[in-house]
Amino acid sequence: MLRIEQLKKSFGDTPVFSGVDLHLARGEFVALLGESGVGKSTLLNCIAGLEAADSGSVHIAGTDLATLDDDARARLRRGTLGFVFQAFHVLPHLSVAENIELPLRLLGRPDAARVNAVLDAVGLQGLGGRAPAQLSGGQLQRVAIARAVVHAPALILADEPTGNLDPTTAERVLSVLLAQVRDTGAACLLVTHSEAAAKRADRVLRLGPDGIRA
Repeated sequence: MLRIEQLKKSFGDTPVFSGVDLHLARGEFVALLGESGVGKSTLLNCIAGLEAADSGSVHIAGTDLATLDDDARARLRRGTLGFVFQAFHVLPHLSVAENIELPLRLLGRPDAARVNAVLDAVGLQGLGGRAPAQLSGGQLQRVAIARAVVHAPALILADEPTGNLDPTTAERVLSVLLAQVRDTGAACLLVTHSEAAAKRADRVLRLGPDGIRA
């Protein structure tokens, strides 16, 4: 589902990472650990085509991102990816339910029942009509997770999805991500500082300046 080869990224003269190789199979849940500032979020952005790497390649479901223009990359993200952003990126002018349903609407298949099911799964039942400003940071994090999985993407990229959650809620949302992997055959790359979260993964890898190691 995901194949990264010799990926390198710098900001100006400052190297972020180099020599990154990673293969993710369908139905695999992989946790990626690393020190702050090592480029974990940047790596996810490069995988999703939101940032350009300096060199190397990213293939998603057999498609080389380098062969796609901006519109084609957007279509790939829309249909194939679910991205849990560390900063949530919840749209303030939409309700909670509307935020979660957005991927389905962009794909032309709105589904209120599916939205309600995902709301229940992340522990936000009954809150679909609220505005994002009425939610706590932990609740917004769960909105972001629900939005990332509602359209059953083939590849989930999760950037610190449990960072704003208490241990009980963190376990609940990790179970939601695991269910997507086990039930739909999706692949999930989980970026986290949490050793407890990483223990739920099939594999645990670490990102450093010189690449990824087990």
